[in-house]
Amino acid sequence: MFRRRPLDRPVEAARRLTAGRLTLEVAGGSVVGHRYPENYDVLHVDDELPLAVVCDGMGEGEGSRAAGATAARTFVDQVRAAWPAVDAAGLRAATAETQRRVRRAGAARTGLTGCTLTALAVEPTGGQGWLVQLGDSRAYRLRDGMLELVTVDHTMAWLGLLHGWWAADSPEAARARYQLLRYVGHPDAPDPDLLCVPLRRGDTWLLCTDGVSDQLGYHRLRDLLAARRDPARTVRALLDASLDAGGEDNATAVVLRVHPALPAPR
Repeated sequence: MFRRRPLDRPVEAARRLTAGRLTLEVAGGSVVGHRYPENYDVLHVDDELPLAVVCDGMGEGEGSRAAGATAARTFVDQVRAAWPAVDAAGLRAATAETQRRVRRAGAARTGLTGCTLTALAVEPTGGQGWLVQLGDSRAYRLRDGMLELVTVDHTMAWLGLLHGWWAADSPEAARARYQLLRYVGHPDAPDPDLLCVPLRRGDTWLLCTDGVSDQLGYHRLRDLLAARRDPARTVRALLDASLDAGGEDNATAVVLRVHPALPAPR
């Protein structure tokens, strides 16, 4: 059962948006979990545009809170200002401005002011979307029963596993999991990964922080996404499962399902 705490972000009814010949049904939510007293994740599901963003603050405290809030707000404002243009150049510019403002927000603070950012922005025609990735929050796609991780974690753990430096369950991998190579607020303002992804009818997309992906294994994620509940119920199921699995971190999820566009009323 979905156990609400005061700092949880409630799962609202799914929104329906039209993009070209597609209908996008999307919902999101967030829970604090059992480990931390506060929620440093930030979630945005846009009321009008086919745009969703998740951010995960790094560490605990005011720097983490400021980074996530500033990053989400700035990125969304930049995308809205450029709409209906959604392209690589515009998203790079939006991310660069997000980096600048988070760095500015952290200038007067001691300690780290940084966060991850994973976003999906769908072009108005609906034919394709753009993923923007900095850090180790994730984007998954379920298509024809196959769940695929589409983004890359910008961590030393990812590099070590990819190149065989250590085993996935080793102490070295566990320590490297928290060594982010790219994030919003990094002093070198690294570029994001930008991925242009086609959208097909029947696709299900998941954006989530590591409080979901670290708690739930591949098969559990796939089964929950494949249950074909509406997105709001799927988000509730994912967050509930993250709590049942230990709730070791703040957990945030956005689920987007792709349908044929609804016929125009006569």
